[in-house]
Amino acid sequence: MFKALLSKLKEAAVSVFPVALIVLLLACTPLLDLSLTEAVVFACCAIALVVGMALFNLGADIAMTPMGEQIGSGLPKSGRFKTLLLVCFLMGVFVTVAEPDLTVLASQVKDVIDSTALTLAIGLGVGLFLVLSVLRVLFRLSLAQLMTIFYLLLFALAALILERGNGSFLALAFDSGGVTTGPITVPFIMALGSGVAASLGDKHDRESSFGFIALCSIGPILAVMILGLFSTGEIVYKLPDYSMQTGVEIFQTLGHTIKEVFIALLPIVAFFFLLQFLLLKLPKKRLLPIIVGIFYTLFGLVIFLTAVSVGFVPVGYKMGVQLAEQSPALLVGFAFVLGLTVVLAEPAIHVLNRQVEAVTGGAVKKSSMLIALSIGVGVAISLSALRAVFDFSILYYLIPGYFLSLGLSFFVPKLYTAIAFDSGGVASGPLTSSFILPFIIGACAVLQGESKILMDAFGLVAMVAMTPLITIQALGFKAVVTKHFRERIAMKRILGADDQQIIKFL
Repeated sequence: MFKALLSKLKEAAVSVFPVALIVLLLACTPLLDLSLTEAVVFACCAIALVVGMALFNLGADIAMTPMGEQIGSGLPKSGRFKTLLLVCFLMGVFVTVAEPDLTVLASQVKDVIDSTALTLAIGLGVGLFLVLSVLRVLFRLSLAQLMTIFYLLLFALAALILERGNGSFLALAFDSGGVTTGPITVPFIMALGSGVAASLGDKHDRESSFGFIALCSIGPILAVMILGLFSTGEIVYKLPDYSMQTGVEIFQTLGHTIKEVFIALLPIVAFFFLLQFLLLKLPKKRLLPIIVGIFYTLFGLVIFLTAVSVGFVPVGYKMGVQLAEQSPALLVGFAFVLGLTVVLAEPAIHVLNRQVEAVTGGAVKKSSMLIALSIGVGVAISLSALRAVFDFSILYYLIPGYFLSLGLSFFVPKLYTAIAFDSGGVASGPLTSSFILPFIIGACAVLQGESKILMDAFGLVAMVAMTPLITIQALGFKAVVTKHFRERIAMKRILGADDQQIIKFL
């Protein structure tokens, strides 16, 4: 266990320190003015982030992933398919309702939409689409076709919302699809999907192991859009206090984070042990590592989220403000560089990459995945910075972007499509919403004013979720083209061979 923890610490350090180094180097230039206290707190939070990420990844490996796989594979084997669908629906609802990122989102729009109604609607959306994901595996439904149908429906609803004058709901709706796939739910849902695919799917169809995150991200968007159709008010965004926390405030944030993470983990753990008592009946030797892993996950997430809230949120906002004041062009360029590195620090990304490499037998390398994701997120954040500069609708990005990604899905191997759509949800994790979003909010507050923040800053999470769909499917398209040219070259060599070179065996 100690060797595994050291390995996770090394992996986390490689992921987090490039982001921290970029910020601290920028603070040594006139571009970013950080006080000594802010720089020290940020550096300490970067170290805490490494520890928290390592503990979380270790906990995901030995607890969250086995729990999801046991539920996904154990219930179908017992012949209780209806029970499996009910459990998936309830898990989708309760885990989503407890997701910390969703609580933050709901609190920002509570003056227009009741936060309880919004949270429950999004939870129901995730629950229903998790059930749909299981049915997709059972009936061998095409993920590309399902995604095409539902995104066409979403854009039709977007047109209706614009016609009714409730355009403020669009960025909020598309962002809700990203915040519900947080660091707690992603490992569990991916493992659940892997277990279901192993029990119900075609053993030779590696695509069926993926796509659960992609479909579950659609439910919240659909739910918020339906609420937007029946809302008559306009969402008013109030700029929160982004000052650096010190002293007692840090301990208050720590206590609040412990409560949020405990509430978020409780439904998953309670459901698992209830099913263990009633149906699964796993031996004690397999339960002990899961219990230890739950505590690793708990402590890791508490440290990770506290470090992000204390050090990364205020620094991200201040960076956005100061870069926007100096040069919009510099803001856009730096946003791209920041996006290249920040995705490496998302804990769920590493969970997905390990599963992808395992399921594909090494055909899709972790390094290729990380490069594609880094480029995609870098482009997403720089395009979001452009919106803060020029003030235009998020739909100018989302409509052509999703049409391109859905179009690619019909030309690339199905496995790449499934991985790409899952990667979109996973890339938009807690560091995106707690570091990059304040960065864009700070820039938008300077360039467009507080009244435009909801329209021009929000939608960032949706952009981060969309661009990996294109970049990872581009990997698949490259693989298809490369294979085609190799086959043509091989055929030309065969047809052009000299007859005298052919050896005849009598």
